[in-house]
Amino acid sequence: AEHARTFPLAVLRAVALAESGRRQGHQRAIIAWPWTVTARGDGRYFATKSDAITHVRALRWDGVRNIDVGCMQINLMHHPHAFEGLEEAFDPGRNAAYAADFLARLYDRSRSWSRAVAFYHSGSPSKGRAYWHRVEKLWNAERSRLFKQARQTRIRAFRARRAARLARAR
Repeated sequence: AEHARTFPLAVLRAVALAESGRRQGHQRAIIAWPWTVTARGDGRYFATKSDAITHVRALRWDGVRNIDVGCMQINLMHHPHAFEGLEEAFDPGRNAAYAADFLARLYDRSRSWSRAVAFYHSGSPSKGRAYWHRVEKLWNAERSRLFKQARQTRIRAFRARRAARLARAR
């Protein structure tokens, strides 16, 4: 979703990590979890899409309307027309695509990535500012990781070309 737009490198991924980041695997890498549900201040990670959908249905049955869903934590009350249904809401691609559309609209209105990200979380300036600082930290870390990864790829390619030249010269 980020590559389909002219977003700064990894800004959408940083928002996803802030929204649904979860430690995963033996290296404890943080990943955006697609089956995350937050309601009543309680964020939960579910093992399957089906489990997440069942939980949202139970919340709705209990009268809860303010529910954030998916890897980008789209609020179902504030964005009632974002998805055709819960299956689509928990599809990571659709969830991220809607979040990208929303973030792009916020950027168009504010002309600032920091303000757009803050508004993504809340219209309250203090809550938005705190959220922006959290995302900014993740964003910087993610860009650093991507640049290091690209550098290592270039170094490996250079070494392979050099080894091939040396082999031909022998």
